[in-house]
Amino acid sequence: MNGSGTAPAVPRPAYRRLSVEQRRSQLLTAALNLFAHRAPEDVSLDDVALAAGVSRPLVYRYFPGGKQQLYEAALRSAADVLERCFAEPETGPLTRRLSRALDRYLAFVDEHDAGFSALLQGGSVVETTRTSAIVDEVRRAAADQILRHLGEPEPGLRLRMTVRMWITAVEAASLIWLDEDKQPALDELRDWLVDHFVALLTATAATDPQTARVTRAALKLETADGPAGELARRILPVVSDAAHLL
Repeated sequence: MNGSGTAPAVPRPAYRRLSVEQRRSQLLTAALNLFAHRAPEDVSLDDVALAAGVSRPLVYRYFPGGKQQLYEAALRSAADVLERCFAEPETGPLTRRLSRALDRYLAFVDEHDAGFSALLQGGSVVETTRTSAIVDEVRRAAADQILRHLGEPEPGLRLRMTVRMWITAVEAASLIWLDEDKQPALDELRDWLVDHFVALLTATAATDPQTARVTRAALKLETADGPAGELARRILPVVSDAAHLL
């Protein structure tokens, strides 16, 4: 209490003027954090304004298209992060490169669980052809990155389909992982997905000469103590009783 018998006024934090780009980034960050834990249709502009510590009219000033424009901008920002997850130097064993890319990808899934589910499963009230195109762009970018690592400048139909099938499997596994209370542990899920890629590539190689060529080249870079070597040792006991099929 002060001398007049009233409680002293609590000073308000000084208003911080941000540049246009800084303010836009602040609003996108607030929106992404909300979309990370709640489905897009459950997030309002008032929620974004509150999270960013600004007024609703200010949100509208930067996103005059309202929630739809804000959601698409946030989705574009998230897509840029996901695309960068698969950017990896083209050196060393392929399975090691995939493991590092998956570590980044799965960390994003873990952090943006509810938002990631809404993003991939669709059905949101804010889903449009533009948002669907953004999601498809991420898939294409991931597939292009993997094909680049396989070192084939003109991948044929079978090889392209194999990589795109694996991308689909990664997405499905991520959604199931979220639905199963994030089990198994992330490193186990990552290793499992790398094993799936090697197995899928090998299965296609059995009938497609181009895939066989890139598979042989990739396996030459693998080491006995790496993911491919460990997978081979685990598979041999499983198929040891299948000699009668040869």
